[in-house]
Amino acid sequence: MKLQQLSLFLENRPGRLDAPLEAIAAAGINILTLSLADTAQFGILRLIVRDWDRARQVLEDGGWIVNLTEVIAVDVEDRPGGLAEVLKVLDQAGVNIEYMYAFSSHRPGKAMLIFRFEDPDQAVAVLRQHDLRIVDGDELHAEDH
Repeated sequence: MKLQQLSLFLENRPGRLDAPLEAIAAAGINILTLSLADTAQFGILRLIVRDWDRARQVLEDGGWIVNLTEVIAVDVEDRPGGLAEVLKVLDQAGVNIEYMYAFSSHRPGKAMLIFRFEDPDQAVAVLRQHDLRIVDGDELHAEDH
């Protein structure tokens, strides 16, 4: 149920994003989704790819420091209030969300959210208890086709 996300710090300057993405592309690794957050000095690039171990090696060989983080993909209704309903369930259970980002799903009427939780096991239990659909790695990567 948990997915491996690659995170790397990049200097917040023009052109710094190109090099790691080009390295991954040159290795034939497709990026399923990504998020880029920034501050004045640096950015954090977060990636989910099918072959995360190989991508990590490519990036490390290119000189980047890569952190692995467990994240959880959740299927939500793609309609007004769909996200709010999931957040309400998590809030009522006291589940802390460190960050999240979304990407479109090929499933009609559905959106996909990637969550980083303070306590992933607690989050999974709460989501399951409320019949919220957690997407496993195989299904998530099927979106890659």
